[in-house]
Amino acid sequence: MMRVPVIHSMACSAEDLAAALRWRYATKQFLPGKRIPEAIWTALEDALVLSPSSYGLQPWKFLLVEDPALRDTLRPHSWDQSQITDCSHLVVFLARRDIEPDDLDRLILATAEARGLTPDQLAPYRAMMEKDLINGPRSGAIDRWASNQLYIALGTFLTAAALLEVDACPIEGFSPADYDRILDLENSPYRSCVVCAAGYRDPEDRYASLAKVRYSAEELIETR
Repeated sequence: MMRVPVIHSMACSAEDLAAALRWRYATKQFLPGKRIPEAIWTALEDALVLSPSSYGLQPWKFLLVEDPALRDTLRPHSWDQSQITDCSHLVVFLARRDIEPDDLDRLILATAEARGLTPDQLAPYRAMMEKDLINGPRSGAIDRWASNQLYIALGTFLTAAALLEVDACPIEGFSPADYDRILDLENSPYRSCVVCAAGYRDPEDRYASLAKVRYSAEELIETR
C-alpha cells in the first residue's frame, strides 16, 4: 500500500499529548466486535514502520494475527488473557535472532537509494556497525539488544494509539517458545518478543476508571 506523507506544522498541542497519555491504560477488556477503522489502522502501521532504532537497523518484524482460530490457539499460551481473542488487532513484535552482514548490507543499500549516495560512501558507517554488532562485545548479547529495539517500537505504537484514541494493552504474559512454535517461527530469523492488543475498551472494564498511579516528576526526573 502506498503511503502518502502528510506534513503538519504541529501534530498536536502539548495539552493534547498529555491528555492522551492520561487517557490510555493497559486495557483488560475489549469490545470483541468493534474494529479499528482501516484509515486509523494504516496510521498505526505507519507508526510501527517509522519507529526509531539503533543505527536505523530495524531488527524487527510486526506480525498481525487476524485469524480467529489462530488467536484461539495462542490464548492458552498467553495466560488465557481475553485480550488475545477479543481485541480488534493483535500484533506480535518479532526480534531478529542474529545480526548478520546481510542485514548491514540491506540497510546500506536502502540508505544509499533513499539519499542519493553510493554504498562506498557509506562504507565507514557499515564498518562501524559491523565492529559493534557483529565483531564487538555486543555481538554476544544481540538477543537483548534486539529486544530493546522492539520496546522502542512498542512505546511508539502505544503513544500513537493513545493520540488516535485507540486502546491498547502491551502483553509480556505469554510463552515465546509456544508462540514461535504455533506461528512457525522456530526456523525463522525472527522470534516472538512482546505482544500488543489494540482495539476499543469495554465500558465494563473496571480498570478504565481507576486512578492512574505515577510517581511525581520531582521524584523521577533529576537535573544536573
